[in-house]
Amino acid sequence: MQIHLTAAAPADIRLHARIVNQGQALSGLDAALVEGAAASRFSGRAGQLFEGFASVDGGVKRIALAGAGEADAADRRANCERAGAAITAKYLVSGETALVLDLADAGLSADDAAAVLLGLRLRGWRHDTYRTRLSADKRPSLTTVHVTGAPEGTAAAWEREAAIAKGVEFTRGLVTEPANIIYPATFVEACEKAFAGTGAEITVLGEEEMAQLGMGALVGVGLGSERESKLLAIRWNGGAPGEKPTVFVGKGVTFDTGGISLKPGPGMEDMKWDMGGAGAVAGAMLALVSRKAKGNIIGVMGLVENMPDGKAQRPGDIVTTMSGQTVEVLNTDAEGRLVLCDALHWAQEQYAPARIVDLATLTGAMIISLGNEYGGMFANDDTLAAQLTAAGQTSGDKLWRMPLGPNYDKLIDSPVADMKNIGPREGGSITAAQFLQRFVKDGTPWAHLDIAGMVWSNKPGHTWEKGATGYGVRLLDQFVRDVVEG
Repeated sequence: MQIHLTAAAPADIRLHARIVNQGQALSGLDAALVEGAAASRFSGRAGQLFEGFASVDGGVKRIALAGAGEADAADRRANCERAGAAITAKYLVSGETALVLDLADAGLSADDAAAVLLGLRLRGWRHDTYRTRLSADKRPSLTTVHVTGAPEGTAAAWEREAAIAKGVEFTRGLVTEPANIIYPATFVEACEKAFAGTGAEITVLGEEEMAQLGMGALVGVGLGSERESKLLAIRWNGGAPGEKPTVFVGKGVTFDTGGISLKPGPGMEDMKWDMGGAGAVAGAMLALVSRKAKGNIIGVMGLVENMPDGKAQRPGDIVTTMSGQTVEVLNTDAEGRLVLCDALHWAQEQYAPARIVDLATLTGAMIISLGNEYGGMFANDDTLAAQLTAAGQTSGDKLWRMPLGPNYDKLIDSPVADMKNIGPREGGSITAAQFLQRFVKDGTPWAHLDIAGMVWSNKPGHTWEKGATGYGVRLLDQFVRDVVEG
């Protein structure tokens, strides 16, 4: 969707929209339109939309009023996004190809206006590549938005938000594609294409290089697949030379059958999005690079496919990680932590980060605990936890902190190795985090984000159609704004 800020829009566009605050008197509109809005109980609450038709300059215009809630609401930014998203949700497949959006008279700041545009664009993302028989009335038609009446500073604010939209859309695309299209090698190729010419540095390790480094856990997960596992790092040097980088690490299991510990067939198709953590890291890095973030930031992604094959690792196998610690693999479907432990250790050895945050669709137990409202957060540092929580509140990618502790740690001790890769059924998300903590060096602030319930939605949200949400991109971008760029 193309969004243009302009002083005056083309006169031949039929569809016009305005942003209205809750309780705001409607002025400058056709009397019938005002009466119709009142009869429909349109009050301007966040996300509410009213449509009518009015005679303007001798022609009939289609007029939409989108509610942005109370002008002084604490969640003003989110409400503005909902207003923009409501417009797109209504008109994306309406047959209208262009829209004039009037932002005047709503008391919007530049950031508020950019939030409206962000919601409008994000709600318009669709992935119809393989829908060859989609009827005409279900195909997206709205492609262009002309924005008038934008407050001063909107262009700069929107440039920043447009970079976020680009990152979210990239993540959604990666997560949505089926596993025969996105697997470790093609994930790398997609990133190489997206970051070409941006100034970001890309490093790729194959299985042989990872094996030489001792990454027995990560390499072991992919043994049953014909697709070669990869480790991908994207580096952006936008901060002061020599300043320690912030590192984001993502779990990238491009398809997860469970391996020899095979998952049940029903619902297994969803496991194409088990690379949602890596997808979020890739999208966040694209957003940060696109807006030329003023910080040294690195995204590391462990990319594997977990398949049952004659060469696949077995329950009971013991693997040696890059850190030298050994793991008894009791369940090959607890593979994400095996990928992450080597990726975490490599990232610390390679980059000596100031802080490290990993993201992973790690456990179904997290969905049982928090549903689809919050990502779970585990952290060894209270300051880092507070910073991530604040970034989640601001961005809308919300987090809820979960506990860590030595009593949980005992649950993953193994009688034959340093640790086992699963604990008992209770506290499953916590023992997974405890496992990862064993690979974090002393003195390194670290947080683990279990986002299993957040990367995919079976119903539409305010700013997404059902499917991939792009969760994590906005969270990490906001964290960089707040903490790294300050």
